[in-house]
Amino acid sequence: MSKLKKNYYFVSFSELAKYSLREAELLNEIILDYDNRDIKEELNNMHEIEHQADTANHTVIFKLIREFITPIEREDIIAICQTIDNVTDAIEDVLLCFYMYNVKKLRPELVEFSRIVIDSCKALVKAFDEFHDFKKSTKLRDYIVEVNNLEEKADRLYTEAVRKLYVDTVDPIELIIWDKVLLQFENCCDACEDVADVIESVIMKNI
Repeated sequence: MSKLKKNYYFVSFSELAKYSLREAELLNEIILDYDNRDIKEELNNMHEIEHQADTANHTVIFKLIREFITPIEREDIIAICQTIDNVTDAIEDVLLCFYMYNVKKLRPELVEFSRIVIDSCKALVKAFDEFHDFKKSTKLRDYIVEVNNLEEKADRLYTEAVRKLYVDTVDPIELIIWDKVLLQFENCCDACEDVADVIESVIMKNI
C-alpha cells in the first residue's frame, strides 16, 4: 500500500476543513463590508462552497464503502466527516439568517464572532495537517486546546451580546431576529469544538 493511499483519509479531512475555513473567510468579508442588497448573490457564493464540500465529503464516504482496511476505525472516519460537514452547514446558516430575516444592518459584535469562527477553522485545519501523525505529533493537542479556548471565548461573547440585546432592544421583531442570529454564531463555534472533540476521541482510542 502506497504512502499516499495510507494517508488518503487524513489528507481528505484537511481538505474538508479548508472548505469550512473558506466559508468562514467569505462570511467575514461579507460582515466587514455588509450590504443587504448583495445578500442573495453572496448566499449563492456561499452555497457553492458548501456544495463543493458536500461533494468532497461524499467522495470520502464512497471510498470508505469500498475500502477493506482503513487507518482508523470506519465509524471514526464517518464521525469526522459528519462533524466537519456540520461546521460548513452552520456557517452557511448564519448567512441564511441574514437573508431570511432581511437583516439590513449588523450589530458590532458580529465582527468579533466572525473572527473567532475563522480562528477556530484555522486551528482545525492545522490540527488535521498534524492528524496523520497523531501518535507522535507535539502540536496536535495544542490545536485542539486552541479550539476549546476559542469556544469558551465565543460563549462569553454570546452571553454578553445576548444580554446587551435584551437590555437595549425595544422592537420585539428585532429582538427575535438577533436572538436567532447570535445563537447561530454560537452554533458555529460549538460545531468547531465538536470536531476537536472527535479528533481527541480518536487519539485516545489509538494511543
